[in-house]
Amino acid sequence: MDHKNRVLKSINLPGDNICIDIFIRPNNTYGFDQFRRDPEDGRGWFSIGHHGSVEFSSVPKAVAEAMKAISWLENTFPESGSSKKI
Repeated sequence: MDHKNRVLKSINLPGDNICIDIFIRPNNTYGFDQFRRDPEDGRGWFSIGHHGSVEFSSVPKAVAEAMKAISWLENTFPESGSSKKI
């Protein structure tokens, strides 16, 4: 994910080693990606979903597509899958 993007919401799986970020780009489009980090590796988070280049016109559209693409997200997302908290 481009570091100029601003993360609106990050949802972690228990254990805090895998997460989904919902973000806004400088061009006012939205996106999401899935990331992983290995605690023993100090390099930080890296993309494992490779969804970050897909552009959406709204947060709800990005969230809906993320929920289709990432199987664990629907049961983990705040508000039972809505984007009200973003």
